[in-house]
Amino acid sequence: MASAAEQLAANLNFGAIAKADELKKRIWFTLGALVVFRLGTYIPIPGIDPEQFARNFQQQAGGVLGLFNMFSGGAVERMAIFALNIMPYISASIIIQLLTSVIPSLETLKKEGESGRKVINQYTRYLTVLLALVQSWGIAVGLQSSSAAIDPGPFFLLSTVITLTGGTLFLMWIGEQITSRGIGNGSSLIIFAGIVAHLPTAIIGALELGRTGALSSAVILGVGIAAIALVYFIVFMERAQRRLLINYPKRQVGNRMYEGQTSFLPLKLNTSGVIPPIFASSLLLLPATVASFSANQGGTGFLATITTYLGHGRPLYMLLYAALIIFFAFFYTAVVFNPQETADNLKKHGGFIPGIRPGERTAAFIDKVLTRITLIGALYLTFVCLVPEILASYASASLGFGGTSLLIVVSVTMDTVAQIHGHLMAHQYEGLVKKAKLRGASTTQRRR
Repeated sequence: MASAAEQLAANLNFGAIAKADELKKRIWFTLGALVVFRLGTYIPIPGIDPEQFARNFQQQAGGVLGLFNMFSGGAVERMAIFALNIMPYISASIIIQLLTSVIPSLETLKKEGESGRKVINQYTRYLTVLLALVQSWGIAVGLQSSSAAIDPGPFFLLSTVITLTGGTLFLMWIGEQITSRGIGNGSSLIIFAGIVAHLPTAIIGALELGRTGALSSAVILGVGIAAIALVYFIVFMERAQRRLLINYPKRQVGNRMYEGQTSFLPLKLNTSGVIPPIFASSLLLLPATVASFSANQGGTGFLATITTYLGHGRPLYMLLYAALIIFFAFFYTAVVFNPQETADNLKKHGGFIPGIRPGERTAAFIDKVLTRITLIGALYLTFVCLVPEILASYASASLGFGGTSLLIVVSVTMDTVAQIHGHLMAHQYEGLVKKAKLRGASTTQRRR
């Protein structure tokens, strides 16, 4: 079965895109919103000493700040008004999603449809404000304690908190506007834009290493080929599904007898998406970040030793990274997919899996299949995330990209292309309907 990207590539007609006025408006709106985001990453917050902050950032670039800087498109490195990016909103969405499976009232709201979804979205916004306030306060205190503030004091702390929190809320609003009035998922596209903006710098850095002789041309060529192969592999695995056959028996409605129907229950191989690598990276980079702060304040010792063993390319880092990815893959899949609820819905609508009794047996069977494919998905995520680390360790240099960034870029691209294809199909369908109506009207006139 061809994917949306393959169908769009096979039937790509720029004339059809030019005629789709609604699609063009959505694309231009999305591009304009992303340009606004990129401009905001170059506007620094007031009261910062750029040189002092640059020195502090270089000492901590290997920690969590480096990861956030990649997602924000360099906004952290410049300490811009969008330094927090949209990560507080992403974190709030994940937390609310986790709480939905624990708190009965939230679970009830989730089942109420559109009205319940609006209430949950409002809770997510409130939590975003809280997380942004806490994180911006921590950044403000850190900037002041590291002598990066020109005029430290309560006014600097207050202005920094308001600026960073306001930047996050503005990005949250832009993301929601892109989702409703543009193309694709707004939050994902903002992170996508930040990663893609960092890509030319990574490529130029790799070529510069080749020019100076730090990397051989064969290594650079091999890295390029490996990146292309990884992209193809990610596309294949993200499309992979395990389809469970579902049968619906014959049913009688009034005096009419309807034949039995057959459908499929698609179980995605990677249900957890890019959440496991992000969580695993954040947890492993925390010791490096804390150790950097301790070193700045004159404290070393145990944390420095841990940081040495948890450096990129170290065996302990690789082992813990793989273990955390596998753990979070199973944990997040268990949170977002409930086999018992799925089995109950099938039983309620008369559906059953051939050879499996409806109810508990069906739930156990779905859980068994889901566990097996989640293991495959977790190993796939581990492989994709470890290959760049192994290449960087072999080359003894930072390659400027990671498996998490590749996963995000490919996943967002596939989702956006699918939405563009959907809009094109809707536009073509509307054109066919209009032609059919015109033909019907002309035939009626000839009969008259």
